[in-house]
Formats: sequence, structure tokens, C-alpha cells
Amino acid sequence: MSREARSAEQDRAAGGRHRRVVVLEGDKQATGSIALRVYRRTRRIRAYLRWSEQGRTREQYVGEVSSQSRTTNLTDAWTMARVAGLVRDEALPAGSKASSTAVRAVMTANKGRDTGPERRLRSLLYHRGLRYRVNVRPIPDLRRTADLVFPKARVAVFVDGCYWHGCPDHYRPATRQSQFWQDKIQGNMARDADTNRRLREQGWTVVRVWEHEEPNEAVERVIAALTG
Repeated sequence: MSREARSAEQDRAAGGRHRRVVVLEGDKQATGSIALRVYRRTRRIRAYLRWSEQGRTREQYVGEVSSQSRTTNLTDAWTMARVAGLVRDEALPAGSKASSTAVRAVMTANKGRDTGPERRLRSLLYHRGLRYRVNVRPIPDLRRTADLVFPKARVAVFVDGCYWHGCPDHYRPATRQSQFWQDKIQGNMARDADTNRRLREQGWTVVRVWEHEEPNEAVERVIAALTG
């Protein structure tokens, strides 16, 4: 597993990078991670919180976990670390418009193109032998850009962020400046629906992929649209 993949795994288990804060002396902080160790003699799994401090790796025993799933064990270990007060959420900076550290993390990480979910989807499709155009307008005179375009098959793929596009499973309305953000998200959703309609009227097939979707399942949906 690459360093980037390991970091993403820790973020998912902790509930976001903003929830991996280890408080150090002198008001300093570090980003923690959970290490799982299986002891062969007892087959018990112990979780340790690890972080870097002054160029050295430190660790603190968190507790035992017992699931057969690594993902569940990591999630449980992060919960235990938080309950024990070993980690905390990143504090909101003064003047932040975000309603919480979770919302700020989404806002900070948001990019218009080449997001992690987009890159993963492109990589899987490429290894399936499919070729496509990236970040172009399916219809030149329509100012709407798709993340992946298959011109001959007339298939346009959009990879939508859960917060910015109002995912029914993961979108949570902001509590601060709620009307502003509600209008923003509803505007995005209306634009998405209008884009879908306009492309379909011109004979295009539109595939919408949520950022939380399992990449291989998203690939199969795209392939079904190409061969359907």
C-alpha cells in the first residue's frame, strides 16, 4: 500500500484528517495514525496511536480490537483513542465560515478537477483498455465540463463531491450561515439536473458517480453505459 493510500485509510477510519490531531506540549500538535499489531502467541490485536515529534516516532497504547476486518479495527481504535482523550478534532481558525471542522475539511479539500476519486476512476478505466478525454465539454457550445468524456460513444461521466452536490447519503446542512450554503448547494444540484437534461436532449448518456462510491462498482456503471 502506498503512503497516500495508507493516509487515506487512516482518514476514513478516523472520520477525516481533521480528527487525527495529537496535542503536544507547548500548544503544538501532530497528525496521528493507528498501528495494529497481531501477537502470534495469543492472536490478540493491539492498537497503538503513533505520531512524529521532534523527528522521532512516538506511540501510545490504545487498547485491543477484535474484528476480522482491518477497516473496523482501525475505526474502533480511533474511537477508543478519542474517548481516552488521546486525540481531538482540529480547532476552527478565527473567522472561519465553516460550521464545523468537518465542513471546513471538505471545503479546504475541494478541487475543481483531478480529485482523488476522479484519478482512481480514470486509472481503473484505463487499465480496462478504455480511452477518454478529461475535463472537456461534451458539447462545445454548452459551457458544462464533464470529468470524463467518451466522444464516440457519447457518454459523459461526472464525479460529484458529496458535500458540494448534495449527496442524499452524506450531505449534512451547515449550521452557520445556513441559508448561504443551502442556496449554494441547491444551485449546484439545479445546475447538475439542467446539465443532465441538456446533454440527454443532444443524445448523450450521463453517468453521475458520487465520490463515496466503490471505484470498481463505478467502473462497471460506466462500462454498462458504453456498451448499453
